[in-house]
Amino acid sequence: MPSERLSVVVTRRLPEPVENRLKDLFDVTLRDDDTPMTRAELIAAAQNCDVLVPTLTDQIDAGFIGQAGPRLKLIANYGAGVDHIDIHTARQRGVLVSNTPGVVTEDTADMAMALILGVTRRIPEGLGAMKSGDWPGWSPTAFLGGRIGGRRLGIIGMGRIGKALAQRAAAFGMQIHYHNRRRLRPEIEQQYNATYWEDLDQMVARMDVISVNCPSTPATFHLMNARRLKLMKPTAVIVNTSRGEVVDENALTRMLSAGELAGAGLDVYEYGTETNTALRDLPNVVTLPHMGSATVEGRLEMGEKVIINIKTFADGHRPPDQVVPGLL
Repeated sequence: MPSERLSVVVTRRLPEPVENRLKDLFDVTLRDDDTPMTRAELIAAAQNCDVLVPTLTDQIDAGFIGQAGPRLKLIANYGAGVDHIDIHTARQRGVLVSNTPGVVTEDTADMAMALILGVTRRIPEGLGAMKSGDWPGWSPTAFLGGRIGGRRLGIIGMGRIGKALAQRAAAFGMQIHYHNRRRLRPEIEQQYNATYWEDLDQMVARMDVISVNCPSTPATFHLMNARRLKLMKPTAVIVNTSRGEVVDENALTRMLSAGELAGAGLDVYEYGTETNTALRDLPNVVTLPHMGSATVEGRLEMGEKVIINIKTFADGHRPPDQVVPGLL
């Protein structure tokens, strides 16, 4: 690598300590406001920098990479998910891609647990009544939810976040079940007292709560499609803190509206910020604005990983969190 400082472009506002550290180490261009770059702005940035630091709001597709300048050698993503980046095209063009895995595991698991509680105990409905001033007083039959102790939790995707959720849910007395591409080792299953289901359909049909914790890949697109959602018990709820496109949002909306499912807790959406109004307005649905990783600690740690990846690359080594297409 050349001795001069790397030219780094950051596409969104990051926590101030992260931006200050980037300025200390690199020739960095920061975003003045916290709005996504236009595609034209992204392409212009990629034509004149060594390193691009995008977020999940930036579409780094084949067309974009094809228009990037020859200087661009590293895309240091601020976040763990990389489904918005065409990893294969980047590799063909000699551009490395890194991410920030493992940082928000605890935060996302916390949010999944919060959504399970929020839906089953009808917390937003109670909050709404208090905020509006419509609460007439305590009643033996008002806001009746369900006890989560003893309920069966089916985790789709038993990776870092799935395991962290299992640990939390077990503390609440839930029974842990899971479906995964590969079965966990017996000692890990024993650690979480988790029951493995090879057949996802069979698991879905028997759970009280389904939590979606798998990454977005071609194989997981609409994994919870209309047919599979209909297998769920009418008293069951579904929670999604992974990627919106794993769940068929239109089918989910129809079933919730028809009373064929008890509820849903969502932090991610199939169409990004274009949330389904009919879904958002249902009383048995808790919707959050993609807050799963929104902790000060998590966002600072994400920034630290980005900096380490860039610094390692600048020193002539492979970034420790390099994303390899074959391992996705």
